[in-house]
Order: sequence, then C-alpha cells, then structure tokens
Amino acid sequence: MSNLRANRVSEQMKKELGDILSRKIKDPRVGFVTVTDVQVSGDLQQAKVFISIFGEDQQKEDTLVGLAKSKGFIRTEIGKRIRLRKTPEISFEIDEAIQYGNKIERILSDLNKE
Repeated sequence: MSNLRANRVSEQMKKELGDILSRKIKDPRVGFVTVTDVQVSGDLQQAKVFISIFGEDQQKEDTLVGLAKSKGFIRTEIGKRIRLRKTPEISFEIDEAIQYGNKIERILSDLNKE
C-alpha cells in the first residue's frame, strides 16, 4: 500500500515540479530544465528528482547550483500544492539516460553506415 502511495506522490510531484521550474524559478543560473522522473522513498520523507538540462557542461553545473539554492522555495511550493503531512526533502540529480540513449543511437547509426 505504501509503494502505491509513493508512486502517486512521485507522479504528482513530477507534474508540479515541471510547472514550478518552468514558471516560478527566476534564477538566471537555471536554464532549460525538464523533470524526467521523481523517486519518493516509501516513508515519503525523501524525493530524488531526476532532471535533464539543455546546454553545455558549465550550464548544467550552474543550473544544479541554482536549483540547490532554490530548494527551500521549491519545497514550500510543493507543500502548498500537494497535501502531505510533511513535504519530502528534495535532491536533484542529472538524468544521464537520455544522453546515454543518444550515444547508443549514434553508435548504431555509425555501424549501419559501414
């Protein structure tokens, strides 16, 4: 039962985080960010947010710094939008899956050309 609730909370957080990051964050360091996944612990105390950032490595680092500085604001906004007893502690991580998929796609297309 707890796993089902954690999945529902993670999906709701994913939706709300996408809206918050695109409309509410005014930090110039935060670039074009897409929330790809949210994993919430079974006790709903921790949330790991996987993001995809468009840009070079320096822009990605700046975006992570900007998001780290905005954690309090983001957590407050999540608390207002989702009714939970305690809002989960948020940590941001870059989702490497898209870049990994692109690399495999490039390798496969190079093999097909030869």
